[in-house]
Amino acid sequence: MYSIKKAEQLSANIYLMVVEAPRVASRCLPGQFIIVKMDEEGERIPLTICDYDREEGTITIVFQPVGASTEKFSKLKTGDAFMDFVGPLGRPSELCEEANLEETKGKKILFVAGGVGTAPVYPQVKWLHEHGVDADVIVGAKTKDLVILEKELEVVAGNLYVTTDDGSYGRSGMVTKVIEDLVNEEGKQYDVCVAIGPMIMMKFACLTTKKLNIPTIVSMNPIMVDGTGMCGACRLNVGDEVKFACVDGPEFDGHLINFDAAMKRQAMYKTDEGRALLKLREGDTHHGGCGNCGGDK
Repeated sequence: MYSIKKAEQLSANIYLMVVEAPRVASRCLPGQFIIVKMDEEGERIPLTICDYDREEGTITIVFQPVGASTEKFSKLKTGDAFMDFVGPLGRPSELCEEANLEETKGKKILFVAGGVGTAPVYPQVKWLHEHGVDADVIVGAKTKDLVILEKELEVVAGNLYVTTDDGSYGRSGMVTKVIEDLVNEEGKQYDVCVAIGPMIMMKFACLTTKKLNIPTIVSMNPIMVDGTGMCGACRLNVGDEVKFACVDGPEFDGHLINFDAAMKRQAMYKTDEGRALLKLREGDTHHGGCGNCGGDK
């Protein structure tokens, strides 16, 4: 069992947990992910590593309930435990590999984080900062209450730009507007961009950076289901090649991703998960009859 050392609600629907997993903490690097299973009947949930402490032997995860299993995760408290906590899995970020450090030091880097995607951005920015590389970071959220890890990023980012869709905090507008403003209005120049967040955000961030001639890396963790390459849910078209996010990634050249095909494939795997969530939340009252959720079948 993997004990939860800290459980915190970061916003209305985003949760942070620090989990004791010394073997994972001893080997992991930014960009990698773990697979969590709560109990014998629980689903295997892939989650990108938000932070790690090798001395304490802990891994920090951040998640947003989107199905029955992650809804159950949100009810866990300090002192509870996960049955399985497997990792590190996937390939580390190329920017956070010591073999590439000298090359990375010569680059001007921009990170773009959308919503819960701020969690996997943080360890990369932190690693770079600890190795003498400061990167600019854009954090976008729908509203002020959904901005997470702002204080943590302020410590490690070269410049931090927070924007909200509704203008309730920081700048006003989508992350794509901030990218354009930084380059076109403020004279910023970037050699590489890393965009992590909802699929639709990454799609339009890539369209923006392609127009600005900024090579862009994206994390395709959002489309993972099994996390081992066996289910096929995270199949991607990357240029002329077929890749799987969990074993070949999760990071890829964002300008080569067919986002429309990926989002269509992602939607195919949501139906059963959505039904399970309704059944969990509604309990005995989940009798069906609406004709949409399938609870009456």
